[in-house]
Order: sequence, then C-alpha cells, then structure tokens
Amino acid sequence: MGRVSRTTGRSSIMMTSVRRTSGHFLSGVLPFSAIGAALLAGALLAATPAPAPQQAGAQQTGAPITGAQIAQAGKTPQNWLTFYGNYQAWSYSALDQINGANVKRLVPAWAFATGGHFGLQSAPLVADGTLYLVDPEDNIFAVDAVTGAPLWKFAYKRPESEPNRAGNRAVGLAMGYGMIFEGTSNDHLLAVDAKTGQQVWDVEVESSEKCGCGINSPPIVVKDMVITGGTGGERAHRGYLSAYDARTGKLDWRFYTIPEPGQPGAETWSGDSWKVGGGTTWLTGSYDPELNLVYWGVGNPSSDFYGEERPGANLYTNSLIALDADTGKLKWYFQEIPHDLNDYDADPEPVLFDAPGPGGQTRKFVLHSNKSGFAYLLDRETGQLIRAFPYVDNITWTKGLDAKGMPIDPVAVESGKQFLFCPGALGGHNRNHSAYSPLTGWWYSSANETCAQIHPVKMTVKEGDPYFGGTMDEVMSTTSVPHITAFDPVTGKKQWTFPTNFVNASSLLATAGDLIFGGDIEGNAFALSARNGQKLWSFQTGGRIAAPAISYAVNGKQYVAIATGGGAIAENALRASLTAAHAKLPEVTSTLFVFALPDAQ
Repeated sequence: MGRVSRTTGRSSIMMTSVRRTSGHFLSGVLPFSAIGAALLAGALLAATPAPAPQQAGAQQTGAPITGAQIAQAGKTPQNWLTFYGNYQAWSYSALDQINGANVKRLVPAWAFATGGHFGLQSAPLVADGTLYLVDPEDNIFAVDAVTGAPLWKFAYKRPESEPNRAGNRAVGLAMGYGMIFEGTSNDHLLAVDAKTGQQVWDVEVESSEKCGCGINSPPIVVKDMVITGGTGGERAHRGYLSAYDARTGKLDWRFYTIPEPGQPGAETWSGDSWKVGGGTTWLTGSYDPELNLVYWGVGNPSSDFYGEERPGANLYTNSLIALDADTGKLKWYFQEIPHDLNDYDADPEPVLFDAPGPGGQTRKFVLHSNKSGFAYLLDRETGQLIRAFPYVDNITWTKGLDAKGMPIDPVAVESGKQFLFCPGALGGHNRNHSAYSPLTGWWYSSANETCAQIHPVKMTVKEGDPYFGGTMDEVMSTTSVPHITAFDPVTGKKQWTFPTNFVNASSLLATAGDLIFGGDIEGNAFALSARNGQKLWSFQTGGRIAAPAISYAVNGKQYVAIATGGGAIAENALRASLTAAHAKLPEVTSTLFVFALPDAQ
C-alpha cells in the first residue's frame, strides 16, 4: 500500500554552480540557510502535488533494465544498478574522472533531504540520469541525478495492524523490468513503476506480527526473479530465502536455511528446535550468471547465546550457501562456525572474483567474511576452502582455525556464567560492507574491533518472541582500534591500514580512480588512496554517516553520493562506550549528499 505524490518544488539544494573567490573554490560546511532550505523542502515534498517535471539535464530513461543488463553492469558504469553496483558484490565503480590527483577539489553538487525520522543508511540506485532512494520508513524517492530535483515520491502506508520494527531500517533498493523493488520493515516485498512511482504489486512475505521478522536489505534481481532475504535472527523464527516473479510478485521458490526432519542436515538439530532456530538472511547476496548460482550468507542460530536446547552443528546457520538460481536448490554450503554461541552471523556479502590461485591457475573465487573476524576464500564452483585469514586484530573467542577452517578450542559458553569475547556480537564488521577493486586486486574492509560481555540464560518462547538467550554488553576493544584495511584476498596478506576514531559504520566504495570512499559517524565523507590508505579528501556533512557510497555519471560528469544521518546498530550497541564522545557526534539526520568536481571556469 502506498501513495504517490509529484512535485515541481525542490527538496534539494543545488550547489553545482561553484565560483572562485580570491582564487579558491568555495567549499567546506554548507551554509545553515542552505541546509535549512533543503530540509524544509524535503518535509514539504509529499504535500505539494503537481504535474511531473521534465528532467533537468539528466539523460532520458531508456528501455527497462533487465537481468541480462545487470549481468553486464560493467559496460554501463554511468549507472549504479544494484546495491553493490554489480552481481559480484564488488562495490566498485569503473569511473575514473575523479582520481587521486583531483579528488581534493571535490565539492557538493546538491543535497536532498528525505524528512522523517531516524538516520538515512541507504545506498541509491541510478539509471539513465534518475536516482532512486529509500528512506528509513520505506518511502521511495526518484530525483534528477544532476540537480536533485524531485520527480516523484512513493509514500509507503503500513497497515495499522502491522508493527514498525525499529531494527529493520531500509538500506537500499533493487530495479528491473521498469520497476523499483523494496523490502519493508513489516516483511512485505513490493514493486513500484520506475517512471511514475505507482505501486505495481505488494506481497506479504510472512506475517511480521507472527514471526517478528522483516526486510532491511535490498533484494537482487536475477533473470526475471526478485530474490530477498529477511531478518529475525534474534527471534524465535526459522529463516529462509525467497524468489518472486519480478512482473507479478508470485512466489517462485523458497529455500529454508534450517532443514526440517527428513531433509539433509536435520540431524544437526534436536527435537523441535529447528522450528525456531534462526538462520536468517539479512544482508544481500551475490550472483554468478555463468554458473547460475546465488550466493548468500546465513545468520546465527537462535537462541543466540544459549545452545543447550539445540545440540549439534545447527545447519545451515553460520554458513555460506550456493543455490541454483532457477530452483532454489542447494548446490553446496560451507559452515564457518558449527553450533555458534556468539551471534557470529555469516550474513556479510559474498565477493566474487577470478584470480590466479595458490598454484598459479586462474580460479573462480568467493571471499566471504564472517562477523567472527575471519574471512574465508572458497572455490565458488565447489565450495572448497582455499584459505582463511583474520581481518580484525583482536580475536579471543578461539585460538585460530584449523586446515578445514574450523575453530580451534573455541571458548565454551556456559549457562549462568559471564564471558568476554572478541570480536563482540556486533562483529568484525556488520552491515558496513566491504569493497573489491579489480585494479589492485585487493579487498577493502572495515574492522569494528569490539568485544562483548555475555551472560547465557535459558528462555521459554513462542514463535516471534525475542530469543537472545541471555544478555550482552558491547564494548570497545582495549588492545586494538577500529580501522579500514586492504588485503590481498588470495594470500590474506595485509597491504595497509587506516585507523578510524570510532567504529566505521559506513560501507566502502572502490573506484577506477584508485580511491576508496566512505564516511564516519563524526559526519565526515572521505576518500582514501586505494594504493596506500592515505586520506586524500574529506568533507564535514553535519550528519553521522552509516551508509554506502556509490558513484555514477550523467552526460560525462562523475558524481559520488553518500547518505547521512546515522542510525546504525553500532551506534546503539556501543552507546555506553561512546558516552564521552556522544556530545561531539552530529545529531541523527536524513540527507543525501552528492559530490562532483567543479565545472571548468
């Protein structure tokens, strides 16, 4: 359900007309009056219906995007067609107009305020000069990608009977076949017309009131299907991955991440524990068109910390799974942590790339990082482990991994006792996804460097109830600091490290300009050298940043976009540790900033 409004009024503030004053480009913090105008216009957007405007300076929208075109996204780098920019989950732009030599001249081009509450954590999509953005309350905006002028708004109207779950804030969208797709916090999947914002279809994946689940990460369009995961890992809930017909919303297939009795893997569960065993699929996966395999990470078993009611390995929780895209049937899996007791989801993004392996022969790899602090390099055709390596500095929950990638002497968590382990349940990283550059061949990841104090407790629950199985306090590590680090993903060798003041809640973007873009909760958008990690540029946005950066181009001009506002789980989980710093952190906002090089004078 939703409402569409059109307007010729602007919720953006244009900043592309940069002029020289005393020989310097005007840049830095935006004037208060400018930001105020943007915020006010954003608040009025839905209340000012008018005929649809012409796109000012943007390229005209061509034929609807198909799954085949997304598979060839590298050939149209001016667009940003998926959450990660391509099926391989690289978060990489092949645009190089902005590079290490000129990035210091980067200035705001325009800003767009969505209004509403909570922080803006979403990554936009861009196709043929139109930018699409979702806000924390599941509203979708289409704006001119050159000027920020609004084109339409789809206002999502949640049924009063369905809860708005605070932990399920949208972080992105999917597109294809002339439609924009989103998963909602109350566990609906819907499609709206990309040109008009009119709703095309809306399906309830499952009753959110019953399951306690929702959707906060974008689906992916594969062939003529929309594939989505969901949340609920801290609830008494059984996870799954679902594929729907892109044109009609009809369910094509569903893969349950926890097998029922009689299916392979059911022997790793005891009694009826499988019915509420967790294993959710809350972060977007990747896809290999040549192998026709969908790769997706699976979350922790439930309850999180108390495991006596679920003895066994608890398949397929804490696993990377590879599914046949047409049928949803399991082709292979690799379980990283059997019988997890630390809330170490394996949901983070599976990064697909081809490179020479240890023997020199080019192989098809998938690199998958777990919240546990380890990254696993696998053959993506077979699921065979090649190697594993730590991407965080402080790991205390295990003595290491054996040759099969299994934990060595993991800390035994017992009921009634307290345990401090690192990384904490926030994970080595979480929704702040990584980036991969084919130019350097390196993988770039944030490391939270947190620890957690847990106290396991037995719980009696019904379906949909909170099911942590204890209490947890997240704290910063006392022996290491948060950082962004570059790794050779084949050897696991660290290339450089850039320390950050606080947990880096923003995802990363790599570009062909040899840059790594990101943001921090202090409000700084920044660019690092992809080769050595040196900071080359930063801009204070005035709002916490916990969103992915993207890059696109219109009429030959490259732009970099990043949302501000914060609201990430890390900010709440570490509230006690950040008490002293909170006075220095910006307030929660909801504004998209877009940057570009100034026009030649």
